[in-house]
Amino acid sequence: MANSIIADVAGPALGVERIGAMDVLRGVAVLGILLMNITAFALPFAANFDPTLGGGHTGVNLWVWAVNTALFEGKMRAIFSMLFGAGMLVLTSRFERRGLGAESADVYYRRLLWLLAFGLFHAYFIWWGDILFFYAVLGLFLYPLRRLPPRALIAAGLILLAIGAGRGLLSAIEMRAAQSAAIEADAAAKSGQTLTDVQKAAQADWTRRLREAHPTEDLSREIAAYRGGYLDALQQRAGFLASAQAQWLYHYFVFDIGGMMLVGIGLFKWDVFSARLSFRAYALLALAGYGIGVPLAAYAVRHDISSGFGPVTMAFGTVTHAIARLPVTLGHVAIVMLVWKAGLLRWATSPLAAVGQTAFSCYIIESLICTTVFYGHGFGLFAHLQRYQLYFVVAGVWVTLLIASPLWLSRFRFGPLEWVWRSLTYVRRQPMRHQPFVAPASPV
Repeated sequence: MANSIIADVAGPALGVERIGAMDVLRGVAVLGILLMNITAFALPFAANFDPTLGGGHTGVNLWVWAVNTALFEGKMRAIFSMLFGAGMLVLTSRFERRGLGAESADVYYRRLLWLLAFGLFHAYFIWWGDILFFYAVLGLFLYPLRRLPPRALIAAGLILLAIGAGRGLLSAIEMRAAQSAAIEADAAAKSGQTLTDVQKAAQADWTRRLREAHPTEDLSREIAAYRGGYLDALQQRAGFLASAQAQWLYHYFVFDIGGMMLVGIGLFKWDVFSARLSFRAYALLALAGYGIGVPLAAYAVRHDISSGFGPVTMAFGTVTHAIARLPVTLGHVAIVMLVWKAGLLRWATSPLAAVGQTAFSCYIIESLICTTVFYGHGFGLFAHLQRYQLYFVVAGVWVTLLIASPLWLSRFRFGPLEWVWRSLTYVRRQPMRHQPFVAPASPV
């Protein structure tokens, strides 16, 4: 009997315990992230970084790439990461309020280990661009930091983000040096000089870098695999992820996602995600975020285009985008909080809240729909559509999720995968049906 009572008390958040503003923001993130992920579903991997390698890079395609890169690339993932960090604090705080602080670590880490398993399954058997695995691994480090003051958390997050940007800057400087050395060697060869071993090595190094930036054979192989059957795609994913996941984790995401998670916990402690700050505070945050971030991002995009998407220019542009990313992200967050706080656009925020409440299921459904549309075991449109055409697919997925999520929650307490995840986390089958879903009321 005692164990049953504890299990009931130590259950998932329901109804009034949920933070409506966070659900809406999460809904924006899960839909918004498809603006960037769609190219990873539909085009070769390298085309996600260099638009000349797939989808078109002139006319309307160029504008689509530019707007997405400046305003959404990495920003939706940043919101997801910040909310993931904040979610850790929501979970553990709820346990502590119920007098179950000792159980919070057990539930939290079991939750992450199951998320890690889901992430690996998603990555290998559905889509290579999975982010859940990285959230699970990096989330393991958050629990001991939950009691730090917000200033310390945000400072630590900014340090991680700065380290990531610094590593990118060093990489860009190295690439520029390699290009300069190769140019000097080419000039010496044209003038009839006998090249030294160092000059020959410089030419070979730059040739290798250009081949990696424009991997013609790899592109053809990747296109053939994803236009083929399911087993062809599985083999392509498995071979790619065997090295890519570790490289992304240790060389990039530990700074990117880890930094944003810490910033998110700090901002949550400052009530940024709960719409409790003043209208003036959110307006100033939006103005500052967009005022700093958008010009920086636009500057980087302009230089990428003017260089013809040269690898050195784009390497330096990546650093500029990394600096612009957090301000633009905070601008997005502030706008959502303003809309929610003012009680505006209820026709939009209500379904967005439902998408946010079923974010795990919606994220996986996006993958299932898009791999069916683009991979050979479905409609086989991989590398067939132009970049702008991909956003008709995005619109279709958005409409589907915005309609389906509220309908589902009108009958059930959780999204289907949320129900599985929570049942596994609490080692107890969760009741599925509940009272009709009503989005939390906006504060006036």
